[in-house]
Amino acid sequence: MKNKILSLQRFFNIKYQKSKIENQKMSTRHLISFDWAIKNQLRNKANFEILEGFLTELTGRDIKINYIGESEGQKNSKDDKTNRVDIFVEADKKELIIVELQYDSEYDYFQRMLYGASKSILEHITKGDDYSNVRKVYSVNIVHFDLGTGEDYLYHGTTTFKGLHTKKELILSEKQKKVYLKDSIPEIFPEYYIIKVRKFKEPQKDADGNQPPPLEPLDQWVYYFKTSKIMEYFNAKGMDKAREALAFENLDDRQRREYWEEVEGRRVRNSELHTKYAEGKVDGEEIAEKKIAEAENKVQQAEKEAQTAKKEAQTAKKEAQQAKEEAQQAENKAQQAESELKKLKDAIEAAGIEVEKLKKK
Repeated sequence: MKNKILSLQRFFNIKYQKSKIENQKMSTRHLISFDWAIKNQLRNKANFEILEGFLTELTGRDIKINYIGESEGQKNSKDDKTNRVDIFVEADKKELIIVELQYDSEYDYFQRMLYGASKSILEHITKGDDYSNVRKVYSVNIVHFDLGTGEDYLYHGTTTFKGLHTKKELILSEKQKKVYLKDSIPEIFPEYYIIKVRKFKEPQKDADGNQPPPLEPLDQWVYYFKTSKIMEYFNAKGMDKAREALAFENLDDRQRREYWEEVEGRRVRNSELHTKYAEGKVDGEEIAEKKIAEAENKVQQAEKEAQTAKKEAQTAKKEAQQAKEEAQQAENKAQQAESELKKLKDAIEAAGIEVEKLKKK
């Protein structure tokens, strides 16, 4: 129990130091976090420009939002303790865009991305429609955990087909381009974006104290997702509107109260998760140590039994050798007795012959 308490103390001391360092790096100007903005600010048509700017920088084409619909991940209850928010968008070219922000790690998150895109396709095609009416889907995933294994913080996935023999990519015919109104096959299938926020490294001064180079437009958005800050020089599309609409000081008293309640709720939830992780880690270490000790005892017992068996085998071998020698000695004595008996028989036979000779005389 003492070891468990010490391990928990070490764990939380490390977490406290990291949090202290991060807080020191924060600016005094506070912007609301992107997840709260999704749930409370970005649904307002006056703020569509913010999300349009981010999606434009991400996809590389000018995105205009027709409407933002309700999504199953949206909850506004004070008792909501989920660490997941999402928003559903229909763009001007009828594309469907799912923007999901996830804090907690999920082992099946990739499958959930696939399910969400597939579900959106099914929900937006009418029974009896031609397959050519299937809508284009973008799945944008902003994750605060290490999804998969990779060093980058931005990933883009599309669907292509390559010949097994020629290795050349399958392309649309000119007729199909006119029918589908698409220039390539990847434009038909869902596209996936993954932004691994924790992998993004904030710009730092160099060893000589020089300022880092300016961030690229898309990196400016990732910087905001990670820090809830927008630097003065940021010029990515939508940033000017975000700088104004998402400023904490522009919230009214009710919004500020609700915002801090949610921030505190997430802090409590994260603390609970870290506590469970730490306790599980300590318990796991104790169980592992116990199993290792048991295994070592079993090994020692097996070694003792092996030594005993070895000694018994050596003793049995000696006894067998001794018995073999005694048997050899007995056999030698038997042969010697047989030889003496033969000699005795021969002597008796010789004596009988002499007696017969004497009788004849």
